[in-house]
Amino acid sequence: MSAAEIFNLQGKVALVTGASSGLGARFGEVLAENGAAVVLVARRADRLTALQGRIEKSGGTALAVEADVLDRRAMAAAFDAAEKRFGAVTILVNNAGVAHAGRAVELAEDEWRRILSTNLDAVFFCAQEAARRMLTAKSAGAIVNIASVLGFGVDKGVIAYATAKAGVIQLTKALALELAFKGIRVNAIAPGWIVTELNRDYLESERGAALKREIPIGRFGEERDLDGPLLLLVSDAGCFITGATIVADGGQMVALRG
Repeated sequence: MSAAEIFNLQGKVALVTGASSGLGARFGEVLAENGAAVVLVARRADRLTALQGRIEKSGGTALAVEADVLDRRAMAAAFDAAEKRFGAVTILVNNAGVAHAGRAVELAEDEWRRILSTNLDAVFFCAQEAARRMLTAKSAGAIVNIASVLGFGVDKGVIAYATAKAGVIQLTKALALELAFKGIRVNAIAPGWIVTELNRDYLESERGAALKREIPIGRFGEERDLDGPLLLLVSDAGCFITGATIVADGGQMVALRG
């Protein structure tokens, strides 16, 4: 089987959360380029519409749906919209997330809940919704959760984020164990420092230069560096992979662990 065949997503329907910018937008484009019909979900409708237009201009198929991952009714409606337009969702990319910075002793309860709700609770409930619908449709599928290297090793000032991402890694394993026998694979990607529009200024600062020196590969990641892990996990190329977390960090964790 050729690479083009094994990574082909023709006939697949993918739903991507947090698709209005950064990695989510990139994931949507990559899935569409490889044949999937893509449902783009986020809160910023104008950006989603623009992305849908770019995908369609390039020959892909997409649908923009405005929804907040914290609103379970809105997310159910997003899945309904996907099914009405394309059929049952067979790929879910749980990408939506938020970050924070601050000392643990100063972290307010509402901020803790905001980070955990978006980065962990919503990941579970979206995966649950997708899995229920795949089971109802008697369809095999793939769920990919976006974790982080901070789910394995922490840094100062990110206690809620790191806790949530560690939870995502365990959640991925537990869901994989329960759903594998039904043909639903659940995996995660744990990126290191990836340059996006949200962190570009910080990573180009003096502090960013210090961080870069800790990465054995000698650079920060780019959005395109996650194309391969994503396509592996959602396509037939990864048909025997479930419960795994692929670390894509330029060797940073290896250097830290020794």
